[in-house]
Amino acid sequence: MDSELDGLQTKRNEMGYYLRVHSVQDYSYNKIAEYHTEVVQQMDSLRRMIKVLDSLSTSSAQLRIRQQNRYAIQTSSKKAKPTVCNRLEIDKKNDCVLLQTESKRTPIRLITRLQKTGAIDALNTYYKTHAATISSLAKGIRIVGGRYEGESQKNVPNGYGKYYGDDGSFYDGHWKDGKRDGFGIYVAPHEYLQVGEWKADVFKGERLTYTPDRIYGIDLSRHQHEKNNKVYHIYWNKLRITDLGTLSTKTIKGKVDYPVSFAYVKSTEGCTVLNTYYEADYKAARAHGIRTGTYHFFSTMSPGAAQAAYFLKCSKFNKGDLPPVLDVEPTDAQIVAMGGAEVMFRNIRAWMNLVQKRTGKRPILYISQTFANTYMPLAPDLGDNYHIWIARYGEYKPNFKLAYWQLSPDGKVRGIHGDVDINVFNGYRNQYEEFLKRHCF
Repeated sequence: MDSELDGLQTKRNEMGYYLRVHSVQDYSYNKIAEYHTEVVQQMDSLRRMIKVLDSLSTSSAQLRIRQQNRYAIQTSSKKAKPTVCNRLEIDKKNDCVLLQTESKRTPIRLITRLQKTGAIDALNTYYKTHAATISSLAKGIRIVGGRYEGESQKNVPNGYGKYYGDDGSFYDGHWKDGKRDGFGIYVAPHEYLQVGEWKADVFKGERLTYTPDRIYGIDLSRHQHEKNNKVYHIYWNKLRITDLGTLSTKTIKGKVDYPVSFAYVKSTEGCTVLNTYYEADYKAARAHGIRTGTYHFFSTMSPGAAQAAYFLKCSKFNKGDLPPVLDVEPTDAQIVAMGGAEVMFRNIRAWMNLVQKRTGKRPILYISQTFANTYMPLAPDLGDNYHIWIARYGEYKPNFKLAYWQLSPDGKVRGIHGDVDINVFNGYRNQYEEFLKRHCF
């Protein structure tokens, strides 16, 4: 029971996180809220049961468990009601039971002697014809690993339905030929919540609907100033996000004309590279009321602690600033050349630890979705202890707990020449304000 309660707690935590960073306007919000309530009720019931059992273990009372079986005769007629039966005897020798109707009369055309195999065949035949003739909503189909309730064709899940796994897993959504396909939510003990699109039983991701209610930001480096041997100025008083990029299909509600709520400016790279535009961009962003943060580009050629020291020396951290960020984008070859993933993560931790110690703020780790899938399982402590900022340029939101999502490298911002990285905060205004209160300088 303790193990089951622990599993329910992980499901509750996952759904609670989802509800905190989403709102009622998100398509799946109400479904998650409904199942979250159900899980809370299950936990309360289980706790009461555990409490009773604990009290029995310290008393002289005895616990007795009694099995109750109910029997009934059901004909193939749609209108006929079940005939209730009483069990008179269990014949273990012949592997059968003796039943009698409450009226003590045998229904017409009833087979009174039925072997176990014949009974199973009769039940399966009845169930199939009953499900096909009475309703397309076939309740309680047994499929691999659990029970399915919902629309089906020939006893195979098709359409909308719910799956209750024997291991405590739960899926609510659409099916095609017995596989999860279309929109659905999946949650299981000790697993991440998955909400979004499925294809042939494979989770693809969550599609975000972009509206003016979300919190958008940008990140800047010298590339927003220098192009084709020309230098361009940023017109900070004109900044508006006007395009979310073209690399993926996006669901957009209304016109894209969003304010820039936050901006991260690159300060340093490795132990020698300083962005010559950093100080001017940092000061201008703050002067125009934009929440500002500073980031460092990780190098595989220098020790993590030395890079942190250089970053701290060259960067600014003033009241109201966003947490510092470590941008990690090495290639597989660069990781191998520096000694492998273990060495890389040792240097990343050294950077994060030193910056947190000196600034008093927990840094954010910027990575790609590919890096997250390939390397983050080797360093679960980083995902557990730090906020994550993920770059994923497809149509789906990153399947990771994150602070920011860089959704496009080719967005357009009025006042800035060329392409701009567009980012969105993982949550709405209330969550953003809470994030600022808890994590900013």
